Amino acid sequence: MGLTYQMKMKIPFDMADMNGHIKLPDVILLSLQVSGMQAIELGVSDKAILEDYNLVWIITEYDIEVVRLPRFAEEITIETEALSYNRLFCYRRFTIYDEAGQDLIHMMATFVLMDRDSRKVHAVEPEIVAPYQSDFDKKLIRGPKYETLEEPISKDYHVRFYDLDMNGHVNNSKYLDWIFEVMGADFLTQYIPKKINLKYVKEVRPGGVITSAVERTGLESKHEITSDGATNAQAIITWQEIKKIREK
Repeated sequence: MGLTYQMKMKIPFDMADMNGHIKLPDVILLSLQVSGMQAIELGVSDKAILEDYNLVWIITEYDIEVVRLPRFAEEITIETEALSYNRLFCYRRFTIYDEAGQDLIHMMATFVLMDRDSRKVHAVEPEIVAPYQSDFDKKLIRGPKYETLEEPISKDYHVRFYDLDMNGHVNNSKYLDWIFEVMGADFLTQYIPKKINLKYVKEVRPGGVITSAVERTGLESKHEITSDGATNAQAIITWQEIKKIREK
């Protein structure tokens, strides 16, 4: 186990959806902001590792569990901890708490280092991860098996300039936008995710069009993001009814 880092904040109006809940893509953005602040405090900021090693962090997988979503103006605490690492992968925990200290969201993220120029995965540099005091563990944490969709419903989206981050690829939270949007407004006003497994397979290139495809059976949906004939991301989501959460 490694060092933990926390940040408190209130959910602003522009991060709330029609239901008054924080948008899950914003949960990811805020969580990465917190881990970025920890990195700065420990002297291994994104800027530092880019300048010193020509490396950038990218995320390959998320495992997210939602007890309930924070609401507009609610105060939350985001806590993060660099749990462990091996030769290629680093595992980081994020937990979001309400004012009473109750768990709202659990998230596990898998990070890898990528060479900025070659765009290839780079072995973990011990000097970069040492300040986090996390454990070296050869064990790989694997997500679920993702199956090819048979008869999906799909929708196309243009990749916009402001969908890209400074690494030149689509910000990883944007994939959730595409995944959720294809579910339709009627569904999204009644249901929120209970569990999300999301795997990034291949970078989406600037410009062009992506296809967001979904197959839903009951309260489980399976997703694919594709472009130029290649799979870019896959997800499996279990949904929960908003009304039932409010009744608890």
